[in-house]
Amino acid sequence: MEKKIKNNSKKKKNDNLIENELLSLSSKFSKNDTLVIILAAGHGKRIRSSTSKMLHTIWGIPSVERVRLAVSNGIPKTNITIVVGIKALDVANAVGKHPNTIFAYQESQMGTGHAVRIGLEKSDLKNIKYCYVIYADLGLIDANTMKEFKEEFIKSKSDMIVMTALYDGAKGSNYYGRLLRSRGLTTEGKPSKYKKSQGEVVGVIEYKDILSMGDEDKIYKTYKDEKFSFHKDELLEDFNEYIVGVYGFKTEPLLKLISEIKSNNVQKEFYLTDLIEIFLNNDFSISTYIPKDNKVVLGFNDKTVLKEMESIAKSKVYNKLKNIITIYDSEDFFIDDSVVEEILEIDKDEKPLDIYIGKGAYIGKGVKINYGVFIGNGARLEGNIQLGENAFIGDNVLLSCLEKQKLILEKNVKIYSGNQIRGNVFIGEGTILERGVNITGSDNHPTKIGSDVLIKGVSYLYGSTVDNNAYIEHCIFYYSRIKALKDDKGNIIKCRFIRPKEEGIESVIKIEDGKKKSKNKAKKKK
Repeated sequence: MEKKIKNNSKKKKNDNLIENELLSLSSKFSKNDTLVIILAAGHGKRIRSSTSKMLHTIWGIPSVERVRLAVSNGIPKTNITIVVGIKALDVANAVGKHPNTIFAYQESQMGTGHAVRIGLEKSDLKNIKYCYVIYADLGLIDANTMKEFKEEFIKSKSDMIVMTALYDGAKGSNYYGRLLRSRGLTTEGKPSKYKKSQGEVVGVIEYKDILSMGDEDKIYKTYKDEKFSFHKDELLEDFNEYIVGVYGFKTEPLLKLISEIKSNNVQKEFYLTDLIEIFLNNDFSISTYIPKDNKVVLGFNDKTVLKEMESIAKSKVYNKLKNIITIYDSEDFFIDDSVVEEILEIDKDEKPLDIYIGKGAYIGKGVKINYGVFIGNGARLEGNIQLGENAFIGDNVLLSCLEKQKLILEKNVKIYSGNQIRGNVFIGEGTILERGVNITGSDNHPTKIGSDVLIKGVSYLYGSTVDNNAYIEHCIFYYSRIKALKDDKGNIIKCRFIRPKEEGIESVIKIEDGKKKSKNKAKKKK
């Protein structure tokens, strides 16, 4: 008993710490009349990963952040509440602090209905007339779909709207909850007295609840004062319209009815889908919306689907760029969405871009691309990198800098295979870095290399300045200035085989040649 009390006390303390941290990442709501609740509390047991399900990336961005971006761009004037639970702080920190956005902590995962209730309780609802709910694993949802969903809800004048999709895979693999519509015949086999009842939404049933039914069992749903029945077999075989995980509500009936959700199901959880029947039973209207592209509503519970979503995202990017730039391998590349948008913007000038992206190349967030840029196989660019026109980045080159740093390459710079450039670095026009070159610049000691410089051989520069036209070969420079001096004939004096002064030489022990060592031992024995 004492141990249980201690554990409870420890948990409460930990929950308080989480709540305080989430509060520091939250911002005040605006006076807008719309709230979007993003459900990001689950872990996803089937994905078999120690990483939170919500933090698995799709095209370089965590799923929860992709959903947030779709919401904020598709419904720009909105407040956002992100409900977190499992690994709450990991998820919240991955999203970061944003205007009009708060985090709500679901201590125990008791279903989507319970999560929405938590989200509402933690939100300032003073001005909120409309509330939308979306699951954070819908990592392919886009701004346009969210925009159209909202527009359809407003146009329908309904009290609730549900995003649905038509399942087109193998029947035995449909694990989604089914949306149930009336077929115009009541349980008694009589035509409905309501002429418009056919096709109307009468309820929903989760896949696990279908499986729990006996072979001869029926479930009964009510539309107004009429009952409709459905057999287990037909639920499994004939119903292919499923709930996607995106909802819209008028806030007033939502607040009134959300407490009516019960946990009398196989999972003993509060299903958000139950609100469909609760709304119907209370004479509130429901409309549905099917997006133009079924792929945007994919959600993942396992690695297979996640991989499929990644492939879809990659394909979308390739199709956007394939007629604008050259991508060597459509299956093996990465270009961050922000860079994609930048390329599309540059293309509006209707000038040939002549950009080449090699196999396995990675171009991350912050990179500024330019005309005539060549990026070789396996090259990796990440951070605030500015590429000048006709910059050449060879195979397996690394260009990298931190968020507040800048790495600038002016036009016609050539960086050959395998070189690594990191941090605050400026490289002037026409400079060539042959193989074996490593350059680093820190916040306090940036590295600046002038124009038409040649650096070759195994060379390393840190926190140094190089004048225009200098020649460096097999050198190591720390905090140095390298001048482009000329000899009597006017030729640039080459800096070659220069090393810094040795330090700590006493810690280095020369390894004796193996053959000499054995000979010396033999002599000693004699």
